[in-house]
Amino acid sequence: MIRSSRGPALATLCLASLLINLDTTIVNVTLPSLVRQLDASTTELQWVVDAYNLVFAACVLAAGSLGDRLGRRNALLAGLGVFGLGSLAGSFGDTTGQLIAARAVMGLGAAIIFPATLSAISNLFPGRRERAKAIGLWGATTGAGIALGPIVGGRLLEWFWWGSVFVAMVPVAATVLVLTVLFVPDSRDRSTPPPDWIGLVLSTAGMAALVFAIIQASEWGWRSGRVAAGICAGVALLAVFLFAERRSAHPMIDIALFRNPRFTAASAAVTVAFFALSGFIFLITQYFQLVKGYAPLETGVRLLPVALSVAAGSVLGARLTVRAGNKAVVTAGLLLLATAFLWISTASAGTAYPQLAIQMVVLGAGMGLTSAPATEAIMGAVSPDKAGVGSAVNDATRLLGGTLGVAVIGSIAASLYLDRLHATAPAGLPTPAARAADDSLGGALQVASRLPAGQAGHLRSAAVDAFLHGFHYGCLTAAALVTAGAVLAVLFLPVHPAVPRSAESETLPDPVGM
Repeated sequence: MIRSSRGPALATLCLASLLINLDTTIVNVTLPSLVRQLDASTTELQWVVDAYNLVFAACVLAAGSLGDRLGRRNALLAGLGVFGLGSLAGSFGDTTGQLIAARAVMGLGAAIIFPATLSAISNLFPGRRERAKAIGLWGATTGAGIALGPIVGGRLLEWFWWGSVFVAMVPVAATVLVLTVLFVPDSRDRSTPPPDWIGLVLSTAGMAALVFAIIQASEWGWRSGRVAAGICAGVALLAVFLFAERRSAHPMIDIALFRNPRFTAASAAVTVAFFALSGFIFLITQYFQLVKGYAPLETGVRLLPVALSVAAGSVLGARLTVRAGNKAVVTAGLLLLATAFLWISTASAGTAYPQLAIQMVVLGAGMGLTSAPATEAIMGAVSPDKAGVGSAVNDATRLLGGTLGVAVIGSIAASLYLDRLHATAPAGLPTPAARAADDSLGGALQVASRLPAGQAGHLRSAAVDAFLHGFHYGCLTAAALVTAGAVLAVLFLPVHPAVPRSAESETLPDPVGM
């Protein structure tokens, strides 16, 4: 029987969001293990991360709309089931191809879960002040996931095989499913229009084509005709989707939402913030394990500063945005992010951890101050009945930004690594060894362990220097984009909602002790 208290319902929804973020960071900490145990190349590592994001991004708009129509609790239960099955399958894969396929299934489950959590929160907490606090707690689960993922994953990797990080997700998903049945009330769009099947197909195909081309650009090259064709196909399909939605009697997405500068500018802020964060996590886990020589668990512990500051920044940002307004808080968050990336770009193999920890605190604080207030701005621009669509757009911007971050920053880092390595690597390497070193820093270090001492030392030094060269410019790329996002926020993000909220109760009792 469903209980009426909103506190347990919010806790359950935050736990569901935590599950998705936990899975992302657990995967990142396994990347060096996959290089050693499955001989994964840098491109395959990007696919292990981005297969999840590809399906997630491709399906989230459709999933959010269907959740509005069929019920958010039903969508949450279905998504948890799919996610749990995908996690179980991933734990028993013995090739990168099998793992990538399982990650795609997990991405489908996540696409159903994520918009259902945020749209349910918007329906549970209609007043702006309480909604902002609830979204702040929901956003803090991002930081908690970043914190727990590497630590839990690192401990599991010390005790078990790499697949244990996936099988561990199964009981968590089952627990959230039971809590959802007990505590989360159902809600849906009361008008219950018929499904927009044309919009569903066009949005899914367009997002899939666009994200696929972006991911493959790191392997095919950004000037490749196949990449250009994929991006053009994705953009064309999404353009047709927008045209069809404007003419549809029951559209999946109300295109008029994008005329609201609060909605559009906030979506852009979320995109650039997650672009930067995802690219950073992809590189920093390899930096800690391969350059600094930390074990997986040690890497997880050393990521705590960024994780905890994301959580704290999300809660603080949600509270500040009610008083100071979205523009000031989001802009400040983006500028903090840009400052952090400029500082982190100076890191070397000898940089002391305390300095890195301070840099990560600045990065996490900027991320929290950006993401939670921007999310509140997005959800405040849509009605509770359409919360699933608003949540899906918010999720799509996160995913598109995150996928771009891994693909673009990963591609830039990989290209610069290869160029520098070819210029500085020792001559006379056997062809198989040279190819393995070209694939990734992890491959180069493995090869070096089998070479004569002098040649091995030269290769290690050249490979680490090449990785740091790519790391440096990857961080500068993130800083530049985040700075551009801050400029957009100043220009277009309103200080406060354009629509009066007089109908919203700002004096409702605090139901969850926030």
